[in-house]
Amino acid sequence: MAIKQDLTPDELRQSFLDFMEAKGAAIVPSSSLLPENDPTTLFTGSGMQPMIPYLLGEKHPSGTEIANVQRCLRTVDIDGIGDISHLTFFEMIGRWEFGGDPQSYKKDQIERIWTWQVETLGLDPRRLYVTVFIGNESIGVERDNESIAIWTALFQSVGIDPVVEEEPLTYGLSRGGRIFLYGAEENWWSRAGVPEQMPVGEPGGPDSEMFYDFRTNDDDHDHPASDSHRFLEIGNNVFMGFKRQEDGFAPLTRPNIDYGGGLERVATALNNNPDIYETAFFQRTKAALETLGSRSYAQAPKSYRIILDHTRAATFLIGDGADPSNTDAGYITRRLIRRAIREGKKLGIDNPFLTEIAAIFIDQSQFYRQVSGAKDRILNVLLQEEQKFQKTLHQGEMEIKKHLERHARITGKDAFYFYETYGFPLELTKELLSETGQNVVDVALYEEAAAQHAEASRTAAAGKFKGGLADNSDKTKALHTTAHIMLAGLRKILGEHVHQKGSNITAERIRFDFSHPAKMEAAEKQAVEDYVNQTLSSGAHVEIEEMPKQAAYESGVEGSFWEKYPDQVKVYTIKDAAGNIWSRELCGGPHVDEMPDISQYGIFKIEKEESSSAGVRRIKAVLK
Repeated sequence: MAIKQDLTPDELRQSFLDFMEAKGAAIVPSSSLLPENDPTTLFTGSGMQPMIPYLLGEKHPSGTEIANVQRCLRTVDIDGIGDISHLTFFEMIGRWEFGGDPQSYKKDQIERIWTWQVETLGLDPRRLYVTVFIGNESIGVERDNESIAIWTALFQSVGIDPVVEEEPLTYGLSRGGRIFLYGAEENWWSRAGVPEQMPVGEPGGPDSEMFYDFRTNDDDHDHPASDSHRFLEIGNNVFMGFKRQEDGFAPLTRPNIDYGGGLERVATALNNNPDIYETAFFQRTKAALETLGSRSYAQAPKSYRIILDHTRAATFLIGDGADPSNTDAGYITRRLIRRAIREGKKLGIDNPFLTEIAAIFIDQSQFYRQVSGAKDRILNVLLQEEQKFQKTLHQGEMEIKKHLERHARITGKDAFYFYETYGFPLELTKELLSETGQNVVDVALYEEAAAQHAEASRTAAAGKFKGGLADNSDKTKALHTTAHIMLAGLRKILGEHVHQKGSNITAERIRFDFSHPAKMEAAEKQAVEDYVNQTLSSGAHVEIEEMPKQAAYESGVEGSFWEKYPDQVKVYTIKDAAGNIWSRELCGGPHVDEMPDISQYGIFKIEKEESSSAGVRRIKAVLK
């Protein structure tokens, strides 16, 4: 069949979901970019991240086989943006099987993704290459001959005789293979990394990755794991079939499947062009940007890519509630926006322009209701931030000129001060000084000051996000359940307009954001504290009920971020022996069973209540 090059982003997303649903998978929505109740990380960085509890044994409300498209963000790639393949915001397609049949789970997965890519999308199988685990004698896991046989049969079915690279690659040279064998560094997955680093009891297993060949050269010595731009990974099938034991690895009786693929990368393969910014995901925005600036994409590709990537990432971050700020996720949003604005200046764009680009990204993302349904708010936040930064740049320029009048020079350390204080970047400082015939001296001092600042930020972040709900400690679970009771108390005292807007829970404290227009009075805080402590002394227990999401919504169950939950949800009810309901809320995290599991840690106390953002208040509370 013909290759489907003309699919819109929404059509490509739906193609994958429709195919997997027809094969029996339940479709679940994307989780937020801001992980709920997981202070160990700022963002959802992979499709697997929200699924880890279920891969480790927790029952998923939607069943044992699910599929989704997960929006992701990785800040580690911010400085790499500008080449043909890096993105900070990206989308992962996933298929998950929790507790599969060890006799068929590999075959089912490999054949499904092959069929979708080759028969549904029309990718040329002659451009597909795969990698397989070579085995590891020291840990007792053999070569994955089963996957080799499955791939061999599929290639042969379309007239391709797939050469298997039988031995590990020597000096990185391929011998013309189609199926490549690699060790654990390339083809093994576990949360800890390579097998030798896995703790006892941890599940993991080999994987089989798929690559598209752009054939940028005719050198048969290229291979998928090389540094060549010829190959692009478009999917990874993880066969989580082993558990680490004291003396090696044992097969799991009910293994898991974790398939993940980059949606934009699949579009790149469909386009047969290694430049990801030439795909339908960026085509309309790139064309709009060319009408705004004085330089074309061909003339300034790096600036275009930074603007397109950063604007899309900021749009989705704001859609998930990470409005620009000076802390946490909002700081990243602000950094992305400001960098996009600076790159716009290089294209000759001096007026606000990000909303025009963001509007297109929103219009072609109807799949994500929390973005498409909040278009006006997102664009308004972007416009305000852009106008604010334009003023900041102007202020920074004035301060630099004043500094020059007083000191006649700007050192590298001075330049970093202007960046840190006014957001005025080094390159603009250089441009300003070049106009007066001066240069920034001792730039090494700028880099030293930047490095000291970065180290301080990392140290603070490490301390801030240490521990947390993700470790499932008893104290953290107790505080998580307490947060539910506190929300019920807030709604009772302040009104039903109160809903959760975000939370960050560690073993030491609750940090909880909620919708409310005014500062809480002392009597209101006391009433909430009394409500929580009465609940803790009531002898109540926690009941867990699974029900359709629509039924939960219609019955008045309290919940935030409804769009991220699957069609079948868990409802947690805190009820005492007399039948009094203290809290009833939608959630997906771990909870205690009885109120004494909480009260053993002390009395509930609100330590601080303050503004978080417009219309949103923040509480810090503890058990002590």
